[in-house]
Amino acid sequence: MLNPDARSALLAVARDSVTAAVNGADPESLPPENPTLHRPGAAFVTLRAGGALRGCIGHLAAEQPLWLSVREMAAAAATRDDRFSPVTPAELPGVTIEISVLSPRRRSEGPDKVVIGRDGLYVRRGASSGLLLPQVATEHAWAAEEFLAQTCRKAGLPIDAWKDPATLVETFTAEVFGESPHHDVV
Repeated sequence: MLNPDARSALLAVARDSVTAAVNGADPESLPPENPTLHRPGAAFVTLRAGGALRGCIGHLAAEQPLWLSVREMAAAAATRDDRFSPVTPAELPGVTIEISVLSPRRRSEGPDKVVIGRDGLYVRRGASSGLLLPQVATEHAWAAEEFLAQTCRKAGLPIDAWKDPATLVETFTAEVFGESPHHDVV
């Protein structure tokens, strides 16, 4: 668990990164002093405008310091999410940031072991893969089997691919925190 200071520092890094990326500049923030944020960490950064999804990109594996992962994914969510046009400078005041810090993934033991609201899902078969964060199932009021089906759909696989032993299905948890519409930490 990240303490409030670590959360605030990560959100400041993300805000600086989004602002810089949208304006075509390099982030100005220095690495945070909090040593926890220098440990390897996997994270997704979600951007919303008016409550609607505006971008979401992340790292699945903890291969670099958490703060650096958040900085890179914040810029990517603002400018490189293929589902959306890049965020514009005029949109910046209305964009809120949410960060999901991921736990290591573990093999799923089936739909009866998936806990909605706690677990995120990752599926992979061959070159196809897809991930849905834990909060997605809650937002859509999905049961476990629907969550599995939608994760397979996101991967470009048949919706029942999770039943195939050739499909890798993993779960993970996430510590999720973000800004309020006024950019305060929540």
